Amino acid sequence: MITTDRLHFRQMTPGDLDDMAALLGSPEVMLYYPRPRTRAEAQHWIDWNLGLYAEHGFGLWILSLRSSGEFVGDCGLTYQQVDGVTELEIGYHVRADLQGLGLATEAASAVRDHARDTLHAPRLTAIINPANTPSQRVATKIGLKLEKRSTTDQLIFATSFT
Repeated sequence: MITTDRLHFRQMTPGDLDDMAALLGSPEVMLYYPRPRTRAEAQHWIDWNLGLYAEHGFGLWILSLRSSGEFVGDCGLTYQQVDGVTELEIGYHVRADLQGLGLATEAASAVRDHARDTLHAPRLTAIINPANTPSQRVATKIGLKLEKRSTTDQLIFATSFT
């Protein structure tokens, strides 16, 4: 699994439901989504990622602080449809009280490197709400550039590794 100076990554498990329900249910964390998620939807999120691990060997991973083991959020890779094309997308969510500390950028940098160096992905994207300037900053810090506005009105940031 991936580690960084401050973070440890691991696969989600059913035992992560309380942390994931709090994360995805947080109005601050989910500000740029249509709405916060319910506990049942958080369970579905975990189940979806378990399926991704089985099918692709990756998905969104749990982030924890290496120093304490404290839950931080999630970050990882999923395939998404963007204007009829399947794209490898990086995604990240960090607890509201831990935002602004560079943890999302640190995690996203490690995941970008994993996509490029381990998975040999040719390209990486991030699908971001136009109002979500913090997420846009993370994307640009890890080398993704604004490519276009999708037909669903989301901003698509991307980089090619080839």
